[in-house]
Amino acid sequence: MATVTWNEHGTSFTALWRSESSAPAPSRIVVASDRTTVDAAYRLLRADIGVLWPGDYEGGRRLLQGLDRRHQREVQKRSHKGRGGKKGTAALFHEHRTARADRARLLGRLLVVLEPDYTLGLRRAPDVRAACAHAYGDGNTGAPERTCVSLSELIGVLSAYEWHLKGVDIPQLDARIHPAYSVFSPTRSEYVDLVAQAPFPEGMEHPVVFDLGTGTGVLAALLARRGARQVVATDINPRAVACARANVQRLGLDDRVDVVEADPWPEGHADVVVCNPPWLPGLPSSDLDRAVYDPDSAMLHRFLTGLADHVAPMGEGWLVLSDFAEHVGLRTRDELLGAIEGAGLRVADRIDTVPNHPRAGDTADPLHDARRREVTSLWRLVLDGAPRATGG
Repeated sequence: MATVTWNEHGTSFTALWRSESSAPAPSRIVVASDRTTVDAAYRLLRADIGVLWPGDYEGGRRLLQGLDRRHQREVQKRSHKGRGGKKGTAALFHEHRTARADRARLLGRLLVVLEPDYTLGLRRAPDVRAACAHAYGDGNTGAPERTCVSLSELIGVLSAYEWHLKGVDIPQLDARIHPAYSVFSPTRSEYVDLVAQAPFPEGMEHPVVFDLGTGTGVLAALLARRGARQVVATDINPRAVACARANVQRLGLDDRVDVVEADPWPEGHADVVVCNPPWLPGLPSSDLDRAVYDPDSAMLHRFLTGLADHVAPMGEGWLVLSDFAEHVGLRTRDELLGAIEGAGLRVADRIDTVPNHPRAGDTADPLHDARRREVTSLWRLVLDGAPRATGG
């Protein structure tokens, strides 16, 4: 693990560098004070200089918020200067993502130091030890080194821990799912609704199911509750595997749901194979981003090309996918249909739903038009030549 150094009152200090987004350690760190202005800190951050906050916790949060507003004004100024005509949705999406990445890099340079037991030694600081142990593990607790992290990441760790403790209500389960840090939270209910209502293949009231890329395990639990006699849930992320296992056990379903680390296929065959891959082709910038961005649609293609070798002859593959990528120019419908056909599959049925999350109604969002037109679908795929689905 990399280390960072800084000088404070003539004394040199060293700490381990931690970044869940794999951001590189700053080569230089300047210690701020209560008199440090937003503009002064912003100039340092723009020069890729880390700014270490040693004072009041709430003051650090206010500085972070001020830096965020300063960045927003800069983005708006650049956007106004670049207006030479109406931009297409694809250009707006790439501009939006570039601005978000720039914001993350910039704000990620406002730093704080955690003691070896994860204590945050700022005035009025909350107790972050349990949240950090949940996110980072207990491996650093009691070690002689302190840890340097970005304040924005630490705030994210605290927020994720609150979600973990509280859980997310899933009406289709009549229960709560408890996400872990860096595991995508099932706060968007469209895909859960689709899996809850899709009929099992005819004559298969208690199918064997594979759930690829299970995340929190919400779909695996739902399918077990629906009557699947066995569910094998896979994920490549060890944190997701641990999270799904904990949720399945909490729901009393561990006798029917087996969670394994795999990428993405387990051994054997299933009557129903469910896959809710990342919806957007693109490079992720963090573990959490991997639930949204799929480089070259690799997960999607592994599901489609592997389905024929893993689904029962009369079984189905359920592909849960948003068409948002189509609206922002990252994938076309013809490309998706071509990939399905090229894998020797046929669309037996499709169930659609529209988004119900708040961003779909936010007219101030530059991507509002794409979000407004977004449709999430469950594609019921069968082996080409299999009988057509009739419901059930």
